Amino acid sequence: MSVDAFKFEYPRVLSIAGSDSGGGAGIQADLKTFSALGCYGMTAITALTAQNTLGVRAIHGVPPQMLRDQINAVMEDLGADAVKIGMLHSPDIVRTVAEAVDRHALRNVVFDPVMVATSGAVLIDNGAVDVLVRELFPRVDVITPNLDEAALLVGQALKSAQDMEQAALALLAKGARAVLLKGGHLPGDTVIDLLMTCSGEKFWMQAARIHSANTHGTGCTLSSAMAAHLALGASLLDAVQHARTYVREALLSGAQVRTGQGSGPLNHGHAPVAMQLKPLR
Repeated sequence: MSVDAFKFEYPRVLSIAGSDSGGGAGIQADLKTFSALGCYGMTAITALTAQNTLGVRAIHGVPPQMLRDQINAVMEDLGADAVKIGMLHSPDIVRTVAEAVDRHALRNVVFDPVMVATSGAVLIDNGAVDVLVRELFPRVDVITPNLDEAALLVGQALKSAQDMEQAALALLAKGARAVLLKGGHLPGDTVIDLLMTCSGEKFWMQAARIHSANTHGTGCTLSSAMAAHLALGASLLDAVQHARTYVREALLSGAQVRTGQGSGPLNHGHAPVAMQLKPLR
């Protein structure tokens, strides 16, 4: 078959993140999410973790040059319509990713600043946080911290919706273009999230809390679902809303399933769709 016979391409999403050997978070959750939403997933692994539903046992960082080579290999051949960035554990890895964003003019970039695992394990070096803010915030389209991560970034605990709004403003002042601040760690039967952009737009979203022990990888899944919907052509607000719906259904459908002895994964495959096709450019 000649090259001229090709008429379509898949929506392509690159995950730059850590590997979770237990399969519930990190690049494993990202790839499951991309596939479930009809996108073609690719990866550039930043670190290997030895973990399961009970916690993280060990972290082995990938050398920066190897990460650079992975990103270059993907972008120089396959390209990407959107990018999800997850665990970046060291300053050199942060700088490597920031350089790649510029070098390949990466677009529709969703950054989930993964700092603490569901189990409580710290996943980032102390020295990486300042570099992360300085080098990546201005380069990505949206950041998606939870309350613990946002508290670390702004230097104060977040205990209310008012605190969330002030934190979102502070994160925008640090250079972020848009912030999706996830309020799931606030007490109560209602979960509230806040999307705020540098242009002054503010969107509060709320839903009834889903009580489940299987919440491992929720943040990874949300950010990768956002990237997938951006690759499919959605606006940022629509991508957030679609991603929240996907995560809620994944939580509900996986709530009564036992996987491992601790915090289990979501049901990423609760309603998979066929791989989408886009006209070849």
